[in-house]
Amino acid sequence: MMAQDDGRLGVAIHGAGTVASAHAASWQKNPNVQLISVSSRRPATARRFVAQHQLDCTVHERLEQVLADARVDIVDLCGPNHVHAEQGIAAAEAGRHLMIEKPMVLSSAENRALRDAVARAGVKSLVSFVLRWNPLFENLKSLLAADAIGDLFYVEVDYWHGIGAWYSGWEWAHTRATGGSAMLLGGCHAVDALRWFAGDEVESVAAVSNNRRALFEYDANVVAVVRFRQGAIGKTSVLLDCSMPYSFNIDLVGTEGTLRDNRLWSTKLLPGQSNWATLPSILPDSGDVHHHPFDAQINHLVDCIRADRESHCNVADAYHTHELCLAIDRSIAAGGQTVPLPLD
Repeated sequence: MMAQDDGRLGVAIHGAGTVASAHAASWQKNPNVQLISVSSRRPATARRFVAQHQLDCTVHERLEQVLADARVDIVDLCGPNHVHAEQGIAAAEAGRHLMIEKPMVLSSAENRALRDAVARAGVKSLVSFVLRWNPLFENLKSLLAADAIGDLFYVEVDYWHGIGAWYSGWEWAHTRATGGSAMLLGGCHAVDALRWFAGDEVESVAAVSNNRRALFEYDANVVAVVRFRQGAIGKTSVLLDCSMPYSFNIDLVGTEGTLRDNRLWSTKLLPGQSNWATLPSILPDSGDVHHHPFDAQINHLVDCIRADRESHCNVADAYHTHELCLAIDRSIAAGGQTVPLPLD
């Protein structure tokens, strides 16, 4: 750890778009870090970013400049999807801890390469599946841990978010080469939540898709059916063509109850229950990155680095989320055939 003289960890934000803005606001709240630099392939964008957030830091253009700066302990990668893997590998090989936006990779080869590079380097990492820190997610995980709904046998999580040319990242998001796929672009949040709530890995998946509006180079609407290793079954979907408010649907069904978003039915906890109990909580009901709990995510990463422990949301764990996304894409390419996991 190459902490500053005052003990704070030096942070470099690489990529100065919308999500980086939300990250910067959260980094500024953590007393154990100092923002060292902001960088972008468009230096003017980085300079505007620094001025907007009133930062006293260096502006760089290239990641190589960031990694050559001895003050930097953590690299926060916020660029377009297709550069995440290459930049993550470079940061790890330079001995920097990293926070990397999703998706962290666009192919199985990248998935393996990034996982292995981080493991070899021994650096701490966190992939930005930020909804793991959403208060409703925390409540649901607590109820599952307390066995509130008994043996979990069905898990369903959906990411329905109509995306079009209005999106600030549309230039790269809608193409296969730089956006990846519907599952990698946005559906990976639902796939990660599926794994997170199940507490298990998927052993097989079959998926179908369509591209009704033809806005994307890849199919924008996908539904996948999965079987987990311990016998539970599930479903996940992503709809990028939908015309409706952002929706992140969660259904967890057990032998003694059910959780539907923020509603609880539990014959074990509430034997006299006559209607759904509602959990007062902040819901994952907005696609606005400023609604996401980045404060908690960033605090978690900093704590992991300072305590020398691994995050539950590190690159090694996110490898499995991305592997499932890629298996879904493989099933679609094969006309909906069942794909076994692991892929390799």
